[in-house]
Amino acid sequence: MSSLEISSSSFSPETKLLLSPPLVEASAFKPCRKDMDDVEEKPKDIIKFTAEKLSVDEVSQLVISPPCGAVSLFVGTTRNNFEGKKVISLEYEAYLPMAENEVRKICSDIRQKWPVTHIAVFHRLGLVPVSEASIIIAVSSAHRAASLEAVSYAIDNLKARVPIWKKEMYEESSSTWKRNKECFWANND
Repeated sequence: MSSLEISSSSFSPETKLLLSPPLVEASAFKPCRKDMDDVEEKPKDIIKFTAEKLSVDEVSQLVISPPCGAVSLFVGTTRNNFEGKKVISLEYEAYLPMAENEVRKICSDIRQKWPVTHIAVFHRLGLVPVSEASIIIAVSSAHRAASLEAVSYAIDNLKARVPIWKKEMYEESSSTWKRNKECFWANND
């Protein structure tokens, strides 16, 4: 029997089910103001650029919040090919002061468009081997639509606005610096 199946044989005729809670003074069930305030969290934006390997678990845990019923994630990984060439890794560089500032602006834009609670944007710098995460974006909200739309907006705008460059390292010992086709300065060629 799988763990999801419920067997009626697990209940004996002698099993008594408690259909209502025992009587307790009504005041015991009133949430006090302090308890309600503890549930309300100050929204936070967590932005990190790092050479360390990214963890989906770590980033998603940062945005989980008791009043939120949704956590949406985008995880961008290094793929093993580009235009018929075998890619062995990517190398990322960023102009950090401007990159962090632009990501903060994107978070602010998201907060004006959707009712989200926490936003985390982690981007890897340096060498990123095939199948490892280059970027993880996580957003929490009360309902899924807001967090899903916010994550999509975040990655699209990050690629268009944030000064991050990547170099594709190919198997045949060659490499090419790439710019994102979405970036606003790419249209000036």
